[in-house]
Amino acid sequence: MRTRTVSLALLFAVVAVGILLLTRPSLSPTPDGSSDRGSPTADIPLSSIVEGDRFMRNVSTEPGTVHVALVAAPEHMALIDGVRSDVYAFNGRVPGPTLELMEGDRVTVRFRNELPEPTTVHWHGLSLPIDSDGSPLDPVEPGEEKHYTFTIPTGFAGTYWYHPHPHGATTSQVTKGLYGAIVIRAPDDPLPESFSERLLVLSDNRILSDGTFDFTEPTTAQGQIDFQNGREGDLLFVNGEITPTLEIRSGEIQRWRIVNAAASRVYRLAIQGQTLLHVGSDGGLFEHPVEVDEIVIANSERVEVLVRGTGTPGSSTVLETLPYDRYMPQTRPADWNQPRALLTLRYSDEPPLTPEVVPETLRPIPYLDPADASATREIVMAQGMINNQLFDMDRVDVSARLGATEIWEVHNIVGMDHPFHLHGFQFQILDRNGVPEPFRKWKDSVNVPKKETVRFIVRFADHPGKWMIHCHILDHEDQGMMGILEVTEEE
Repeated sequence: MRTRTVSLALLFAVVAVGILLLTRPSLSPTPDGSSDRGSPTADIPLSSIVEGDRFMRNVSTEPGTVHVALVAAPEHMALIDGVRSDVYAFNGRVPGPTLELMEGDRVTVRFRNELPEPTTVHWHGLSLPIDSDGSPLDPVEPGEEKHYTFTIPTGFAGTYWYHPHPHGATTSQVTKGLYGAIVIRAPDDPLPESFSERLLVLSDNRILSDGTFDFTEPTTAQGQIDFQNGREGDLLFVNGEITPTLEIRSGEIQRWRIVNAAASRVYRLAIQGQTLLHVGSDGGLFEHPVEVDEIVIANSERVEVLVRGTGTPGSSTVLETLPYDRYMPQTRPADWNQPRALLTLRYSDEPPLTPEVVPETLRPIPYLDPADASATREIVMAQGMINNQLFDMDRVDVSARLGATEIWEVHNIVGMDHPFHLHGFQFQILDRNGVPEPFRKWKDSVNVPKKETVRFIVRFADHPGKWMIHCHILDHEDQGMMGILEVTEEE
């Protein structure tokens, strides 16, 4: 398995929020594993965190240990030119600062909730103790603090993200700006350091002319569409900007880490006039690169791609999202079938570089053998429900033994796509509608298209406790399209 985290640094009276961090020290959890009262961040006022920092900065000086701080608080800022909005922000940023970690890092995040409502921080895709998952079962009340502590396992290098997960309020809190990226690095990354790296956090929103977020009443026509589809916005953001420009040099190879942080939108990514090398998914790199014309990335999923500078100096092209029909026919948006530009890729005027060689082999991915499975489970996703039930905090929906390997069959029986997310554990897809998956990869979210079935295999190797399973269309999650998996230790 693997894990990701983010580091936040408070340097004396300065701390930043962001996405990058390479070396960290180790921090030891308290006996219950839930917090580290010895964290150096405990002695630094959270008010000293500098707003606007791109990275969470590590204040630990011990190798292999990361101590960072994170604050969720209301802010008043411009998300679109000339208009300021009342947002929620992590460390004063939207998106929040990036947490960058290394495999093996022991991480403590000192989190404080300065919102007027309960919240959590869910470390999406990471393998970590249950009391640091940030699920709806563990809310942080206004004015309270929580220390999230975890260790990043070997093999978990990849791209992850963090966001709130309070029951019934996840859509509104993410919409208002609470989301950020996590980058976990491996000491033996097979891709050359000379491949310049870009992090792209995709999101969308609806914002009125006065800066107010457009949350429609459930009784209105748009409210009913949002209830059915999940809330989509007409404004498409990349790292908090609308159609930014990214520069590349002819012959250069760039490594793009892409996070879909949208509440419900599915992106079908393509660059006009060129192909992509798809090299990674939710849980990190593949075994081999795969050349593709386009990549579909459902909400909560991540991808890693290599973009080759095949254009001529001074030219430009566009990264766009192509039409993707995830909807029921009666609630498709009017413009669903129109491509949308996400960013401009502009070639510098410098002379072309000689392209570097891309490794043909990236890393081995251990094989989870279906013959080792002790159970096969069926999960049925209907509109708003899982296995014909709404979420109940006091009910366990699935029980599994620690150390068990299981096959899960996820059936989508309705006429729109549902992305399925499993907290705490990564899995390997076996087949889709009986068609074997072409190659192994680690996933924690998988889009299940309308009336289709996805089978995956998972091993509950560690971390007993009560874990969420749910549709990651955030409105559906808030409506109760969620269940509880309890992983129990052998008696």
